[in-house]
Amino acid sequence: MALLSPLVLTAGVCLATLALGQALGRKAGWFAAAGLLAAAGLLAAAWGGRPVTESYPWMPSLGVGMTLRLDGLSLVFGLVVLVIGAVVLAYTAGYLPRGRHGTFLGLLTFFAAAMTGLVLTDDIVVLWVMWEFTTVCSFLLISQSGPKAKGPAVRTFLVTASGGLALLTAVALMWARFGTTSLSAILAAPEWQKAPGFAATIAVLVAVAAFTKSAQFPFHAWLPDAMVASTPVSAYLHAAAMVKAGIYVLLRFSTALSDVPVWNILLVAIGLITALMGAVFALQRHDLKELLAYSTVSQLGFLVATIGLGSAYALLGAIVHVVAHALFKSSLFMAVGVIDHEWGTRDIRKIRGVWQTMPWTAGFLTLSAVSMAGLPPLFGFVSKEAMFKAMAQLPGGVAWVVGGVAVLAAMCTLAYSARMVLAVFRGKRIANAPREGKPSLLVPVGVVVVASLVLGVAGPVAEPLINAATRAIGVGPVSADLSLWHGFTPELGMTAVVVTVGAWLVWQRKPVDHVLARDLSPVRAVDVVEAFRTGSISLGVQVGRLTDSDAPMRHLVPPLAMVVGLGAVGLTSVRPGPVQPDLVHWVDWVALSLIALGVVLAIRATTRMALVTTVGVAGFAVALWFYALGAPDVALTQLLVEILTVVIMGLLLGRLPRTFHVTGRGRLWFAGTLGVLVGVLATLATATLTGRRPISEVGATLLDRSYDLTGGTNLVNVILVDFRALDTFGEAVVVGVTGLALVAALDARGVLPLRPSLIRVEPTSASQDSYENSLTLRFTAKILVPILLAFSVFYYIRGHSAPGGGFIAALIGGAAVALTYLSASSNRVSSLRLPYMRFIAAGTIIAVLSGLLGFGDGAFLRPLTAEIGPVKLSTALIFDLGVYLNVIGVILAAINKLGIDESAPPLRKPEEPRTRGFADQKGREGSA
Repeated sequence: MALLSPLVLTAGVCLATLALGQALGRKAGWFAAAGLLAAAGLLAAAWGGRPVTESYPWMPSLGVGMTLRLDGLSLVFGLVVLVIGAVVLAYTAGYLPRGRHGTFLGLLTFFAAAMTGLVLTDDIVVLWVMWEFTTVCSFLLISQSGPKAKGPAVRTFLVTASGGLALLTAVALMWARFGTTSLSAILAAPEWQKAPGFAATIAVLVAVAAFTKSAQFPFHAWLPDAMVASTPVSAYLHAAAMVKAGIYVLLRFSTALSDVPVWNILLVAIGLITALMGAVFALQRHDLKELLAYSTVSQLGFLVATIGLGSAYALLGAIVHVVAHALFKSSLFMAVGVIDHEWGTRDIRKIRGVWQTMPWTAGFLTLSAVSMAGLPPLFGFVSKEAMFKAMAQLPGGVAWVVGGVAVLAAMCTLAYSARMVLAVFRGKRIANAPREGKPSLLVPVGVVVVASLVLGVAGPVAEPLINAATRAIGVGPVSADLSLWHGFTPELGMTAVVVTVGAWLVWQRKPVDHVLARDLSPVRAVDVVEAFRTGSISLGVQVGRLTDSDAPMRHLVPPLAMVVGLGAVGLTSVRPGPVQPDLVHWVDWVALSLIALGVVLAIRATTRMALVTTVGVAGFAVALWFYALGAPDVALTQLLVEILTVVIMGLLLGRLPRTFHVTGRGRLWFAGTLGVLVGVLATLATATLTGRRPISEVGATLLDRSYDLTGGTNLVNVILVDFRALDTFGEAVVVGVTGLALVAALDARGVLPLRPSLIRVEPTSASQDSYENSLTLRFTAKILVPILLAFSVFYYIRGHSAPGGGFIAALIGGAAVALTYLSASSNRVSSLRLPYMRFIAAGTIIAVLSGLLGFGDGAFLRPLTAEIGPVKLSTALIFDLGVYLNVIGVILAAINKLGIDESAPPLRKPEEPRTRGFADQKGREGSA
């Protein structure tokens, strides 16, 4: 539990913060910060110098588990995620306005939980799930920043979710190739060297996924676009969350891919392009937050390029820079947030004399900018030197090219860092200038700045952890030297060039600004993303128009044509086995004849009533056939479905024309030909593929062991709620969604009015009195409805051991509902005002909760059993209750929405005399 504890604690803090944020407001940020710090402490305590692994079952049948592994690399990233997260959450306690912030703080904490799970998991499926959680969190947090945030949030989601698809493809390919989902086992497999084509494919997919998450060219646009988010979100997203997910995945997969040429070329080329491009774009910006956004793009480019070098020291340098970047970028964003909070602007052209009125803020921002520029004695200098050293170790001219581009990007980095510092020190104090930020804003910033300064001066303290993180990647032996002075080295010479030329760029900032005061590219990256989004929507509209019709032929022809095509292929490739003896009996021919009769009559029907009747003949014949074949569960289900179908169709027939519209002869011939082809091929497939082999091994196992494994003797129900419960759960959800769609559609569009009767009835006729005419049915319903409900409960309880179950029981209960409706003397209002929406919701929730109980035995929806004397109880009964409520809710929704006629006469009470007259549409009675 040593590794599960920090993850569970972080998730628990997330849930608690959702509630506390509503009650305590922004002060709940302190609670969340304390929780994340405690989780960081638990994580550090679990580290004993060697990798630690824990495994908890999740989907054991698929070999997927919640396997957690703590090594040096996951420890470094875990501490960055949790500690920086705690600092940012503490910062929110002073930054956010008064009010309820439960959702915001809960999402921010959930972000930390998702990132913690991402860096700790040793399962590629769980890795992808956590990856997607970070995508969703960023979308939700950005979208909470006001109406202007909708577009950036959607664009961010579009780019990062696309990368998630690339990662999912890589996960699927690795799972299929290696036969396991264990990340450590996959990365250590020898197949990477034996299959260079496969390795190159995975390298491209993983790199693309990381590029989208870490804002690399050409996927960089979402990061500056997301600056509409509040400062705490930006600080965490840029420093320790979201973008670091891509860097972590690149470092982790370097174990297997560091020697793959396409990996090295792709990462180095894209990383250097992004580093230089981001730095130049940052020099163009006057908004401090936007400048920092492009600086993040640039710094991530440095990281990606360094990882792409593939050497042990390059990976060490990247890890050091991950820590340094987390420190200076979080403090910079928070310091800019203080300025924005007090000044109401982030434009460097509008702030003057900040250092005089806000000395602490100015000092913290200056030290952080010095670290970002890579100057001593801050930790950013140490990390930059480590990356430069890795580049200088490259062979021959490669070192000059890679190092030269990196130096150019670093020059621009120093220049835009200086722009920030000059902005807070430029000008004199203005009248009514804002005062220094309150301590609740400054303390979190100061903590991070001090940490960067301490690590810069006392870097060797972090060497054991950095060495452990590098060894976890397993590329080669290496030893970190994080001291400030290493003598006169190539990397020091590179730094000297950076400082010299960078200082000249600062001195010549006006000419530089003049050169950069133009669009450097004819196309903005954010416009490309927006065009892709709108183009995707337009394409979806065009594709949707192919089926944008209520004509059945539009929807039936494609799948039926596909069946014909597959059948034609099957006729030439399938070789049937011998027919099993004694399979056909006389009752089969009787049932088949009745079905054929019903189908033929349905084809010949000219009215809707005749069609419903003849299709019912075929349906009842199918139920009879199921029963004759020894499947009473299926037969009873079919019978009840047919009965309820007639009831629902009866409600619809009164609102539809009696006859069908005229159809052209050509269309009839086409439909007939297609139907005959499908029927012939279905018959041939049935004759070829069924009845030609004995019972399968799976079927025999289910028959032999179902009682021992589940305590149930009704194999049909046992399969539905025990062995294939996940399938049944999905079907139950589909049933519930169908009910919701029915209600939404009918509420939005309304129901067609009842068709006028063709039979003229005098207003004074006794047949107009619905109360007296429904007397017999009401009397019958009083007897049958309780019986049906009793049978419903009976079949629900016995379903695990005899024909029955939640679905059949719900259909019987639905029959009671239908009879109650039919026996009502008026359909002006519903005779059953039951909350059908709550039934559907309760059914789904109960099914989910029963599934969660299965985790007590290791898997979702795994039934838990207990014996009380001779009786075996199972949580499958609870799951069946969820199915029951879902089905009942849909039946109630259909009857209540389709069976109400507001123009009907109002219900007359028994003591009221029958009025010889009529009732208007508002229910007011009058004489004939």
